[in-house]
Amino acid sequence: MIIKERLIQTELFHGLTDDQLDSLARLAVPCTFALGEKLFEQDQYAEFLYIVLSGEVSIRFKPYDGEDIMVTRVEEGGVCGWSSVLGRAIYTSAAICSQPCETLRFRGRELQRMCETFPDTGIIVLERLAAVIAERLSNTNEKIMQMLAHNLGGKAHREEG
Repeated sequence: MIIKERLIQTELFHGLTDDQLDSLARLAVPCTFALGEKLFEQDQYAEFLYIVLSGEVSIRFKPYDGEDIMVTRVEEGGVCGWSSVLGRAIYTSAAICSQPCETLRFRGRELQRMCETFPDTGIIVLERLAAVIAERLSNTNEKIMQMLAHNLGGKAHREEG
C-alpha cells in the first residue's frame, strides 16, 4: 500500500509496526495543494493534521496588533495542524503552500480515537508530536524576540536622532 510506505518515511510514524501503520493508513487521506493554497486559516476550526509528503508549507501567525509573522516552513516529512489532535478548538496559525504540496490528511478526532484504542501507538505518536510542537514553539519564540529586538532597535535609533 503506497500510503503505508509514505508513512514509514515520516519522522512521526517511522519505526512503527506493520499493524500500527495499517491502522494509521486507513485514516489517511491523500490531498494535493497548489502554490499559495491554504491548508487552513488562523482561527479556523481545527479539524485536520497534515503530513507533508512533498513541497513546502509556510506556517504564519498574525498577531491582532501586528504584522504577519512567518513562524516556520514545514518540508517533506513534516507535520502541521497539530491543534486538531490536541483537542484545540481552532488553529493558532495559518498554513499556506509556499510550493505545490502533496500531503496526507488525518481527521484529528479519528487520530485521537485510534490513540485511545491502541495506547502503545498513541504514546509513540503523541511523544513524537510533542517533540515537533516543542521545536516549533522554540522557533516561534526566537522569531518573536528577533522581531521585538528589530522593532525596539529601530525605535531607539529614531528617539536618539
